[in-house]
Amino acid sequence: MRFLRHALFCLLLLPVTLHAEDAVRVYAAASLTNAVGDIATAWQKDGHPKATLVFAASSALAKQIENGAPADVFASADRKWMDYLAQRKKIDAATRVELLGNELVLIVPKGKAFPLTVDKGFDLAGAYKGKLCTGEPDVVPVGTYAKQALTALGWWGAMSPRIVGTDDVRTALAFVERGECPLGIVYATDAAISDKVEVVGRFPARSHEPIVYPFALVGGAGSQAGAFLEYLKSDAAQAIFRRYGFTPATR
Repeated sequence: MRFLRHALFCLLLLPVTLHAEDAVRVYAAASLTNAVGDIATAWQKDGHPKATLVFAASSALAKQIENGAPADVFASADRKWMDYLAQRKKIDAATRVELLGNELVLIVPKGKAFPLTVDKGFDLAGAYKGKLCTGEPDVVPVGTYAKQALTALGWWGAMSPRIVGTDDVRTALAFVERGECPLGIVYATDAAISDKVEVVGRFPARSHEPIVYPFALVGGAGSQAGAFLEYLKSDAAQAIFRRYGFTPATR
């Protein structure tokens, strides 16, 4: 009887175990939240197992994967953090693909715009009072791009003491939405999803490294992971990315 009870218990667990193995676990940059969420919904409607989605700063996700987090697919908002995992042999380098691009913009709370020119001769520090919110410089990708752009325009020296570095781009967006920061630097796609902010400036592409989103399978990825990565390249998925304002990756 004890053997039979044990066998029955194992059989009851089997479907759950198989479902967990078949599901794909996606660790993606915070700026991809809406687009990848919609793509995962479409994927499931096509008859695939529901994807588990984790969104945060690429830096935080890369560290989690390095430490053994159960990810199948990693999508970074820059090359740096994908390179970080590649150097540690945590991703399947043969599957790496650069799918998307983006734009860096300056935002303010809705109705709180002030005159601003994205030009080396403009005194940004003197144009307003208060802080500037963006991702943590040198760590979070949007903060890294922001520092590069501010430096290229000659604004970094005066602005750096006023920067509030956040955990990810969506947190920076939220601070500006609430008026806690009168100015922020986020991606164009993040600004576009909010009706509580407005764009007051766009950084020239030449002022920072190309904003590129590399995707790759994590080493030891489950059976559904490769299919999901291919789905992200499909016309249907690319149409969703375009709807949110993402552009093709700059090579």
